[in-house]
Amino acid sequence: MKKDILVYPSGKLVFDGKEYQCAIGKNGFTTDKKEGDWATPVGCFPLREVFYRKDRIEGIQTNLPTRETKEDDGWSDDVNDEYYNKLVKLPYRGSHEKLWREDEVYDVIVPLGYNDNPPIPGKGSAIFMHVARPTYSPTAGCVALSLHDLTELLSKVSKDTQICVVSDESVKGK
Repeated sequence: MKKDILVYPSGKLVFDGKEYQCAIGKNGFTTDKKEGDWATPVGCFPLREVFYRKDRIEGIQTNLPTRETKEDDGWSDDVNDEYYNKLVKLPYRGSHEKLWREDEVYDVIVPLGYNDNPPIPGKGSAIFMHVARPTYSPTAGCVALSLHDLTELLSKVSKDTQICVVSDESVKGK
């Protein structure tokens, strides 16, 4: 039976019968995602792959493809760029996120299959599941968990698992 990850507006994430605390977009959830709106898009999205900082993380146990984050990895968030919402190499001419950060937020990153097949400029980019700040402060539109919870979750997912951001707390596990 296929199991999905459910994310609720209250900052609760549920998978395989277990609840986790998570951070969501500063402006909550949206069904009309726009670049820079600080909202998490509603819908069900595949988990594409797992990036991790080898210098900080021993390795990730998961059934998803894994990739070591490199110091020159970036993610285009430039709506006028042909590589919008895609991995790019730094230095990069357009607006972008640096994936190799000083803080721990991107020590583990899971790009979600949101607006990527094909990307529509302006509909949102760099929607990840990643490591939460210790205070679970809001994200720019991502879903963030503690490192412990994120690695635990990744050890249980399959290649068919989706993350479903739902606007109704009454939705139960699939």
